[in-house]
Amino acid sequence: MAENKEELIKLAFEKTSLSATERSSSWKIFKIMAEFVQGFEHLEKIGPCVSIFGSARTKPGSKYYKMATEIAGKLTKKGYGIITGGGPGIMEAGNKGAFEAGGTSAGLNIELEFEQHSNPYIDTDKSIDFDYFFVRKVMFMKYSQGFVVMPGGFGTFDEMFEAITLIQTQKIAPFPIVMVGKDYWGGLIEWIKKTMIDEGTISPKDINIFHLVDTPDEAVKIINEFYSKYVLKPNF
Repeated sequence: MAENKEELIKLAFEKTSLSATERSSSWKIFKIMAEFVQGFEHLEKIGPCVSIFGSARTKPGSKYYKMATEIAGKLTKKGYGIITGGGPGIMEAGNKGAFEAGGTSAGLNIELEFEQHSNPYIDTDKSIDFDYFFVRKVMFMKYSQGFVVMPGGFGTFDEMFEAITLIQTQKIAPFPIVMVGKDYWGGLIEWIKKTMIDEGTISPKDINIFHLVDTPDEAVKIINEFYSKYVLKPNF
């Protein structure tokens, strides 16, 4: 006779017709649910925030690192908190800008075998670790009032195009997506205009979902003007 809850659960699983693989998959569902709950509990009262994305490989002191820090600081002074992926590079720069300006600085860290480790500029109660990229992306979408996309790699592309797709398909309400760095992003946008629009794979109006800028002031202005149209402030 089982004497505790753990033994009863173990016995129940052993007596089911589920294979070991099926039992493992079932337990993964609970792990995924736990990550959602953790994210919601940590961020539910975070207030209006802007997420800053970009490469973990960007070096401190480089052009785009400095720009991300400046953008985060300016947004913080406008009343926004900053959310990043929690790691080094551009993510560190975004959190640093928020931290130095005395604002909310959140980091949604993903556990990887390389590159990723938490940076020191995240509020201790807003540093969250995730195993699953898709759970993490839900948190970015749910708790961001805007995306600032600095030069980055495949992960940055993934996060940016996820938001663009959801806005394009009207699965979420529109919010400002600002790509920073004409030298970096210009070729991609030119390809979208010349190839995707010409081939009819997207509509010409879809190009208006995002903006391309070259300075921190332009990035902050686009986000402020977006919400000013709706007579909304950062504390809405």
